[in-house]
Amino acid sequence: MQELLSGTGIEVLSAEDAGVAEDPLEDGLTFEENALKKARFVCQKSGEWAVADDSGICLDALNGAPGIFTARWAGEGNDLIDFTFTQIKDVPEENLGAHFSCCVALVSPDGQEHLFEGRADGRVIKERRGLARPKLPYDQIFIPTGYEQTFAEMPAEEKHKLSHRGQAFARLKEFLKVNFS
Repeated sequence: MQELLSGTGIEVLSAEDAGVAEDPLEDGLTFEENALKKARFVCQKSGEWAVADDSGICLDALNGAPGIFTARWAGEGNDLIDFTFTQIKDVPEENLGAHFSCCVALVSPDGQEHLFEGRADGRVIKERRGLARPKLPYDQIFIPTGYEQTFAEMPAEEKHKLSHRGQAFARLKEFLKVNFS
């Protein structure tokens, strides 16, 4: 978030740095619900404005799975990509369409709430390519529409311009510039 919100002049702290050590329960049914739950939780605990996001990959051949369950889809201690490969092993390459979705929530201590969304369309492949960034394993198997490289093979700056999270945070940055400059 610090990287994606650079240039706003706003100090960005992690929840832990803001004094919030525990995590909220992510039991929403949409990316929007989970982003709002997390932002509301940190805002309530810290008394400060809070930003939180929720995102995931949605595979067409699996009716949108894993979706909001992306991070915990494979079960505790299992490799997400290996699990995904088992789920798509019989799916023909032409049916491996996918998209990443992201929702960013901004919540203020006085109850204002704002949502910003991003989506990156593309496809998944059945082999790992590139170096996975921390907590972003799907970058190794997702190729955005119009490109031949996976997100993991792209420089961070290029990926941020194309990614679901980059789009959502760009919308948040624009909102902050317009409303807080």
